[in-house]
Amino acid sequence: MRVVSSQLGAFSSLTDVAVDRPAARRRAAHRTPWLESFVIFLFICQLALLVPSLGPLRIVFRSAAFGASLLLILPLFRYRQRYHPAIVAAACVMIILSLSLLHPWGNSMGAAIAQWGLYAAILAPLLWMPGARPDTATFRRVALLFWAFHTTSAMIGVLQVYVPGKLEPQVSTVIEAKGQGYVDSLKITLANGSQVFRPMGLTDQPGGAATAGLYAVLFGLGLLLTEKSQYLRAACAGGILIGFFCLELAQVRSVMVMTVICVMSFCALLLIRGDTKRFTRCLGLIGVLILASFVWAISMGGETVTKRLSSLVSEPVGDVYYNNRGHFLEDTVKELLPQYPFGAGLGRWGMMNQYFGDNSNPRTESIWVEIQWTGWLLDGGVPLILAYCAALAAAFVVAWKISRGRRFDRLGIWASLLFAYNLAALAVTFNYPLFIGQGGLEFWLLNACLFAAYQNAKASTEALQ
Repeated sequence: MRVVSSQLGAFSSLTDVAVDRPAARRRAAHRTPWLESFVIFLFICQLALLVPSLGPLRIVFRSAAFGASLLLILPLFRYRQRYHPAIVAAACVMIILSLSLLHPWGNSMGAAIAQWGLYAAILAPLLWMPGARPDTATFRRVALLFWAFHTTSAMIGVLQVYVPGKLEPQVSTVIEAKGQGYVDSLKITLANGSQVFRPMGLTDQPGGAATAGLYAVLFGLGLLLTEKSQYLRAACAGGILIGFFCLELAQVRSVMVMTVICVMSFCALLLIRGDTKRFTRCLGLIGVLILASFVWAISMGGETVTKRLSSLVSEPVGDVYYNNRGHFLEDTVKELLPQYPFGAGLGRWGMMNQYFGDNSNPRTESIWVEIQWTGWLLDGGVPLILAYCAALAAAFVVAWKISRGRRFDRLGIWASLLFAYNLAALAVTFNYPLFIGQGGLEFWLLNACLFAAYQNAKASTEALQ
């Protein structure tokens, strides 16, 4: 606790003054673009999954991004750097998982080690990010990369609806294995009567364009409020419109809710910051774009869109959640918690079990997981849940404190946006195991980058005083 307090205490005085731009440019000239290269590599691995001829190497490309995250520790680890305050809780997470490797009910050792390594790779940006030396410009470039890739994915999702069968990749083999009935349930009926898959974008999963829509909206908002280029701001507004359209046609309600949480929280933080000009601009623009996208989606999807959206408000929120995902949380608390208060051993669920598991023994066979809390309970029990929640709490505190600073204006806006994103990510843990895949890796990458950029900006200004 003292270590966490000392780390968080670094925020008690936010010294925000203008940075000497020529000096910043000289430092940037000698900086290796590790972070930008890693983000591009993430996207390349995702695109490789869409190439049919690379199907036999699917597991390689799925693992490559996480392996790269671990490998970056070697060139970028710097002893006695100022790490993100979540690093302490993250270390506790890994210690608990290391003990879980010895759990007698764990699956095969291969699956257990793979699960341990997956957690390590997802949390690794907390360790190697300081060595990448990101600054405010770096964070902006990372945000621009995320926005460009996901906006392109959302645009392709739109085209997949307009020209059915032309741009759709082959559906994931995992989905096909569930049977034709399940595959057909992932199609929507358009207003003209034709049936198409929910927009996939640059993924192999029907409805996958919903995530692209979320990022197009999220990073589009940040760029819209921080960029000076009229052309880029116009492109961001168009990307937000396309993002909302994909969300409404993809019909992934959890991502819809996540997007609403992001937008509402971001607007609230702008108001808390006293940034009424940006608040008014953001609220007005979002209202116009949501209305325009809804009219657009209705013209394409007809009743399919209205029925799905109305299901979110036709019943009390608690009833809607319980009927869809709430019973998984109830089962976790009432059934699994009494059985596995200290975990069920590693490798019992998820892709690591599917790839490396041995389920021949009933005592150690796989357990189905639908929400993150179940996964945490199985992997490390109550201690793991507490440790991971402590790491998430540190991420919230960091983003909140940076968002309150007014002199690093752009970083403050991005911190506000990231705080809103963190809220949405926490909400998704009650619906989906976000922190055991690429979504978790992106979460810690963005949060670690924000903190490191703030520390470097502060160090630059202190050096000039």
